[in-house]
Amino acid sequence: MKKFIFVLLALVVLAVSVPVFAEGELIGVAMPTNSLQRWNQDGNNMKTQLEKAGYKVILEFANNDVALQISQLENMILNDVKLLVVASIDGGALGDVLKTAKDNGIPVIAYDRLITGTEYVDYYTSFDNYRVGKFQGDYIVKALDLENAAGPFNIEFFGGSPDDNNAHLFYQGAIDVLQPYLDSGKLVCPSGQIDFNTVAILGWGTDDAQARMDNLINSYYADGKTKLDVVLSPNDSLALGIANSLKAAGFTLDNWPIITGQDCDIPNTINLIQGYQAMSVFKDTRTLAERTVKMASQILNGEEVEVNNTTDYDNGVKVVPSYLCDPVVVDKSNYKEMLIDSGYYTEDQIAVK
Repeated sequence: MKKFIFVLLALVVLAVSVPVFAEGELIGVAMPTNSLQRWNQDGNNMKTQLEKAGYKVILEFANNDVALQISQLENMILNDVKLLVVASIDGGALGDVLKTAKDNGIPVIAYDRLITGTEYVDYYTSFDNYRVGKFQGDYIVKALDLENAAGPFNIEFFGGSPDDNNAHLFYQGAIDVLQPYLDSGKLVCPSGQIDFNTVAILGWGTDDAQARMDNLINSYYADGKTKLDVVLSPNDSLALGIANSLKAAGFTLDNWPIITGQDCDIPNTINLIQGYQAMSVFKDTRTLAERTVKMASQILNGEEVEVNNTTDYDNGVKVVPSYLCDPVVVDKSNYKEMLIDSGYYTEDQIAVK
């Protein structure tokens, strides 16, 4: 009898002391599109790491169609997911479907793009996106030696998709660095197109960026006398279109402008190696996925959720507790270390063909 009681007590202590993990729970992951390399990698990294942690995953890509993404989220809720990870197409369009998630007790993590205009988002994981833009601005300052050079240098501006909250942060970070040089006349924008809403490219489209660059070249640089020194591009999909336009217009490496970027996509990394893009800001999607998986586990297991920013990400309704990972500048001098040695790419993937 004493032995039975001892065993029973031991089982009770064990049950109390061992946490009940949420492994095996179903998690919904909604990504904006699979037409861009960046989001393919994000989605697959999230799925792989969540499954490695023991979760089941519904992964959907929405082809940059807001209505389709809403439908996908509705279906995830109907499938009784226990948590949603959402990289939104339009950060302000998901209020109603996320209210449904809330009504069903489903927490929501906004992934890399802040979900705006709703209280029904619990956490945000991303990189420091203002810092991304600042990195781009700082690179231009250093590359042109704006502290010492007399100038003037001609610059054109591109902005990301206006329905993506990150696009505003990228642009503001860069403009805050570059504005003093615009004010002093060391930087000049021949087109006069500087306002974000004027230079923004809806949907981050490569072809749309190429078309806008075509127009800028034809309107302001076709005389052969006006030199284009730098193009601020917030990401690689736009930078690729800008480079394509310049090549088609007859620009060569002898008169090639500085072009910034972000994401270290394969075609852009090849351009970087060849000299057709000066830099890209590397946001390691493996790191972001790892952090998001950790946050999801903490939420589902009722643990304290680790965040490192509780002040800066106001979505218009609430300040969303956030965890921000660190981006890194990549250029020709360090791409091997950052992209190949880290295992992000193989040498064959970014070999110049």
